[in-house]
Amino acid sequence: MTVPVDTRALIAVDLGAQSCRISLLQWQSGQPVITLAYRFANAPYRKNGELRWDLSSMSRNLDEGLRKCAELAPEGVRSIAVDGWAVDYVRINQKGEALADPYCYRDERTQRSQDVVHSKCSAEQMRRITGIQIVPLNTIYQLEADKPEVRDAKWLNLPEYFLARWGGEAVSERTNATHTQLVDLKTQQWSAEIFAATGMDIALATKIVPPGTDLGVLRGELAELPAFRETRLIAPACHDTASAIAGIPADGENWAYISSGTWSLVGTLLNAPQNNAATAKENFTNLGAVGGKTCFHKSVNGLWLLHQCMESWAVEDARWTVPELVSEAAKTACPDGLIDVDEPDLLLPDQMPERMNRQRIERGLKPLDTSAANAPIFASLIFHSLAERYGKVLKLTQELSEKQISRIYIVGGGSLNKFLNSLTAAASGLEVIPAAAESSTAGNFAVQLAALEGSVNSIIGADYDTVMRWARILQTPKL
Repeated sequence: MTVPVDTRALIAVDLGAQSCRISLLQWQSGQPVITLAYRFANAPYRKNGELRWDLSSMSRNLDEGLRKCAELAPEGVRSIAVDGWAVDYVRINQKGEALADPYCYRDERTQRSQDVVHSKCSAEQMRRITGIQIVPLNTIYQLEADKPEVRDAKWLNLPEYFLARWGGEAVSERTNATHTQLVDLKTQQWSAEIFAATGMDIALATKIVPPGTDLGVLRGELAELPAFRETRLIAPACHDTASAIAGIPADGENWAYISSGTWSLVGTLLNAPQNNAATAKENFTNLGAVGGKTCFHKSVNGLWLLHQCMESWAVEDARWTVPELVSEAAKTACPDGLIDVDEPDLLLPDQMPERMNRQRIERGLKPLDTSAANAPIFASLIFHSLAERYGKVLKLTQELSEKQISRIYIVGGGSLNKFLNSLTAAASGLEVIPAAAESSTAGNFAVQLAALEGSVNSIIGADYDTVMRWARILQTPKL
């Protein structure tokens, strides 16, 4: 391993829909050591029937997390990078200030705006141009749903917004931009055809840059701290899934991945996109990845189902934890029938046990007791149903990608769920390898290190092989 000449610390910010993490990489005896410096809960709030993110709370906590890192790193901080969930964005004024709290992708407004968009530009046309799966949460439908008073304002996805807020150049990082459903799959630039067809102003979208792009020096109040003198701001793979895949220390190409968290992203990494009739029919997506590669996967509902159930049970003052539910679920009998985890009703918040029961009744099954005492039964139903869906999607992945897949890397919080992992192995017939739960953080750091090493191409960004080398170095028990 080559230790950088500049051994100042690095900071990786990982924005999550349930919690946000600020991690610190420091060099000890020539080895990289990653520690979680700061973490805070994150959740959308509902007001006047709208579901939004508390941007001021996120900003305040992120600043506090950076200050904590400055205290822990007297050697100074060399760079900061931010990844997070895709599709959500902030409308900004000419000074770069937020005009309002951003909407959450689960807000129901996109159910209406999707039809409006497709009346101007058909789903088939969009799929042909972008290669992206058609789902209501994509940024294009959110932009269409915005109120008239903000539709003339520029917009930045959340990770890029925070980088710009700290002084970086306002950009759209490619892996994040591809999830907007506004990027041409062939050129990897904004699609003038879609912008024109939908009547959206292409000038309101910032330029697209590849992962590993240096956006400038940290500025503002934080830059006055000694640790933040000449700290660089770097766009990693800003889409947290792309960062998580970049953090997988895999060799060869015969592997698939499941990014298992709030959502489950099930697929494989390709050297080139697959956008034919078969992939369109199955609604697989072609999202940007590090090194010019493609994240070829399908979105599956994830552990959101369990967390929504836990919120319902919390009303009864139940204090179930995820590890407890996993342990107890493994002791229950197999469910008498499974549910379709991707049914649209199960993508909406609140009353999840009741929503699941409605589907059971429609399938001729008896409703389950929704009390907190019956939580392990619901957990078992969720895990078995997810595993079955994973197995089907993995089979499709092999067929559509024409790859012989023998192993699955599980990243994200779901990698810790041994029961779900065993069910997934049984449903798919493939070897399951739990990777780092915080693979997004590892991938974020790997891209930073590649960028700081100078292994960046102006077109494709951070060099894939260099990122993989750093990912292997970082994926140790220290993480």
